[in-house]
Amino acid sequence: MKYTYRTMGTCSSLIDFEVEDGILKGVHFTGGCNGNLKGISALVEGMKIDEVIARLEGIRCGGKPTSCPDQLCKALREI
Repeated sequence: MKYTYRTMGTCSSLIDFEVEDGILKGVHFTGGCNGNLKGISALVEGMKIDEVIARLEGIRCGGKPTSCPDQLCKALREI
């Protein structure tokens, strides 16, 4: 199933992704640090959503209370 999540508190504005049988696929961030977010997307591709959350939840960006990886976790928790 395809999802779109509007981020809050980050440079990226949207995260598009798919989940199939609990596996994360097709992650794409709109905006933000292009190279870093392409890297994160490639690393989480094919991972179980629970593992993504365990590894990335709570990561902060600079002085912000969240980050793009943390926002991905929030999106995954919402579904």
